Amino acid sequence: MSEQLTEEITSEQIAAGQRAYELDREHVFHSWQAQGPFDPMTIVKTEGSYVWDGQGNKLIDLSSQLVNTNIGHQHPKVIAAIQDQAAKIATIAPQHVNEARSEAARLVAKHTPGELNKIFFTNGGADAVEHAVRMARLHTGKHKVLSAYRSYHGGTHLAVNITGDPRRFASDHASDGIVHFFPAYPYRSYFNSTSLEEETTRALKHLEDTILLEGPGTIAAIILESIPGTAGIYLPPPGYLQGVRELTKKHGIVYIADEVMAGFGRSGQWFAVNHFDVVPDLLTFAKGVNSGYVPLGGVAISPEIFETFREKVYPGGLTYSGHPLACAAAVATITAMEEESMVENAKRLGDQIIGPRLEQFAKDHPSVGEIRGTGVFWAIELVKNRETREPLAAYGGSSPEMNQVIGAAKKAGLLPFANFNRLHVVPAMNIEDEVLIEALDRLEQALIVADNFVE
Repeated sequence: MSEQLTEEITSEQIAAGQRAYELDREHVFHSWQAQGPFDPMTIVKTEGSYVWDGQGNKLIDLSSQLVNTNIGHQHPKVIAAIQDQAAKIATIAPQHVNEARSEAARLVAKHTPGELNKIFFTNGGADAVEHAVRMARLHTGKHKVLSAYRSYHGGTHLAVNITGDPRRFASDHASDGIVHFFPAYPYRSYFNSTSLEEETTRALKHLEDTILLEGPGTIAAIILESIPGTAGIYLPPPGYLQGVRELTKKHGIVYIADEVMAGFGRSGQWFAVNHFDVVPDLLTFAKGVNSGYVPLGGVAISPEIFETFREKVYPGGLTYSGHPLACAAAVATITAMEEESMVENAKRLGDQIIGPRLEQFAKDHPSVGEIRGTGVFWAIELVKNRETREPLAAYGGSSPEMNQVIGAAKKAGLLPFANFNRLHVVPAMNIEDEVLIEALDRLEQALIVADNFVE
């Protein structure tokens, strides 16, 4: 059961949370939800790797919210930086230089691969993807964009059409120049592969066939999540991203690496693309750049694409591009990540705690079809049958069985991250070892429930 810690939550906070819930149900329109039956959780306090719900229950946040609070909740250095910046320059138009944005750009460029040293700031990941595609189209003079099925690139119109999962269906009228292809996904191979080597070879052949059949002269960009996030945290097999990079160079196509979720330490590297030793032409980021404390995203730009806009106007911008509060939070977040060795710690947590424990889960629980991940970025694929790999919830939806599993995780005192038939293990990079171990103990209670549905 979740802990009741009345000494940490006051009656006034509980009452305020109840009032917030009432106002929410009266006035707030929620994203990705049918509004009527939705019963949202109220959060009245956050700290480190914990959140407190509207009843005062203390839950371990194993979700990092939407996989963005990479350094946990209420990090004192970031909170102080936001407060200090608000006292100096709370907001300023993006055409003006300001210290917070300049320093944030320097720190981002310090960690991006290759020479991606020019930074265009946006308000989040979706508009970062939108602007990266616009840059690629203007740079190449071409229009089509290739994107993988089983991907997610954002909720704005173009970004959701680029997305390769069912969230795009309601908005996809096949009129935005997007072509989807099958990804390299070894567990549920679309190519009947029996090894990682076969999956790489066959997936790359399929991609080049798609390029040739669509016409290289019509394709502006290929966009890929370096490690897909909500689509399943399925790592590309060895050689796949290197092969994609070679194809983009061969056919004059811009390669966009979407690092919105996987970037800024989540994978145990500053950027997930670093695991595969490739350098894209454009790289999108958001979420972990400032742990989500103030909305911020951006595009890191190669020298070649930057030169396209040295003398030609780039036709795009945002009122809040490089907002000083968001950039001050980014400076403090990246600095804290460096000083506290959080990226290295994320790798250690994955190698020494999460990976070994999930491997044990796979041995002990017949509902676990596969575990996969790196750093603090892992997925547990839940199935009804390991042989047939029938998922515990159908692709694109949930199920009564998954709802019971998620309910068991919450009852055990966890705030989990679930999507379709998967539970994701995505804690903060600086979660304490003992808290992470306790979280995994609690997660196992949910797997015991999942085992009841194995056929």
